[in-house]
Amino acid sequence: MKMTRILLVLLLLPFITQAQDIRGLEEIAPFSEGLAAVRKGDQWGFIDKSGALVIDFRSDLVWQEDASGSQDVAGIRNPQFRDGRCMIRKMLEEEQIPVYGFIDTNGKVVVEPEYLNVTEFEDGYAVGILLTKTFRGENKFQLRIYDFKFSEVILNTQGEIMRLVEQRDNIQMSYKRYTLPKLNSKLLGPGLLAVKDKANTWEIRKITL
Repeated sequence: MKMTRILLVLLLLPFITQAQDIRGLEEIAPFSEGLAAVRKGDQWGFIDKSGALVIDFRSDLVWQEDASGSQDVAGIRNPQFRDGRCMIRKMLEEEQIPVYGFIDTNGKVVVEPEYLNVTEFEDGYAVGILLTKTFRGENKFQLRIYDFKFSEVILNTQGEIMRLVEQRDNIQMSYKRYTLPKLNSKLLGPGLLAVKDKANTWEIRKITL
């Protein structure tokens, strides 16, 4: 009886292996940090170098079919891991405006989605526009009223704010008027930050993180 079961497993092994293949993929991104993003419809997952699906298909990974090539959200052509982090997106329910955060290589959220725009990580740091939303109460029409605060910051891969670059203003939080706010700063390397001023020119700052 035991020998019969062993023979049955051996006979079925090719079919079991075939059943583990991933089929119907519409796009396969290059490997980055040992993982490659694969797409079915509007959902992406990640495979490792053995071809195993290690992060299941999900709809919150960030990608742009018409990516701009910029270093922020608009420039991400397909999901990828940088410094062990991959960008995700969720919608603010009341404003219907997207905010961004990051998962780790296990698919766990490690940086909560609360950034209106953000770069991918490089050398352990990213630049983003942090949204702080505070509930004030309801008006006479029973509509919920919020205060919004915007801060351009440098964050690390754990989501800790390492440095405030500047307070931001003039960001519209109305769905009809909202546009992705551009970042006014960029990391040039360890201890070096470029910041755009009101005259739309750049200044170089030496920083300690």
